[in-house]
Amino acid sequence: MASYEQALQRLYQVPVANFLAERKRLVAELRAQGDEAGAAQIAKRPKPVAAVWVVNQLYWHARNAFDEMLAAAARVRAGDLRGMKAHHDTLAALRKRAAGMLQDAGYTASDATLRRVATTLAAIAAAGSFAPDPPGALATDRDPPGFDAIGVPPQPIGELSTGSDLTSTRAAQAQSRAAEMAERRQREAERARRKAERARLQTALRTATAEVRRREHARAVLEKQLSAADKAVDEARETMQDLERQLAALGDAD
Repeated sequence: MASYEQALQRLYQVPVANFLAERKRLVAELRAQGDEAGAAQIAKRPKPVAAVWVVNQLYWHARNAFDEMLAAAARVRAGDLRGMKAHHDTLAALRKRAAGMLQDAGYTASDATLRRVATTLAAIAAAGSFAPDPPGALATDRDPPGFDAIGVPPQPIGELSTGSDLTSTRAAQAQSRAAEMAERRQREAERARRKAERARLQTALRTATAEVRRREHARAVLEKQLSAADKAVDEARETMQDLERQLAALGDAD
């Protein structure tokens, strides 16, 4: 049996063509296990477009390259602008892997689709995570605050400078802005996580409240039946005692 987290991971690893059927199956499985809150959350997960689907597949099936991209982005956010070339190189490598995955799945790896893939990957890299979505369960594509948002000028993938000509003053300013942006993104991600957790708990509370009311009703019915049974027992006992007295009287008569 799958937990909600396991169900979510399974859902975003299936081919897009199978997404709706798998979502329906997982909802039924979670409900059969009594996880109404998890089933409700899975039922709300949207079917991803091809560009979003392949980003999730890169996370699940090209994890080393994906982690290298995140690590390079983390270096840039920390102010190490020498990480820019590594960041763009890893993005280019993931874009190439995405093209192959799309073709293998029967999709046309168009320039427009691959641009959306690269943009979403850059957004995840800039944020440092998939938040507010769980890792590998991206629901929609992203428009990033790119590294230009922390003071680093954007450059086309494959046409990069090493950043070695940047002055130390500019690097220090970028580092300060990067730290501020990282802190803000962390706060936003935490708010999104708390909001999602609140929604999950509210759903679970509604389910639990309904279950309590159902069981209280069932208990009231049983208590009523028990009261009626006690009354019937008392009446039967009185009848028995009356018959015993009648028999005793007959015995005395002999």
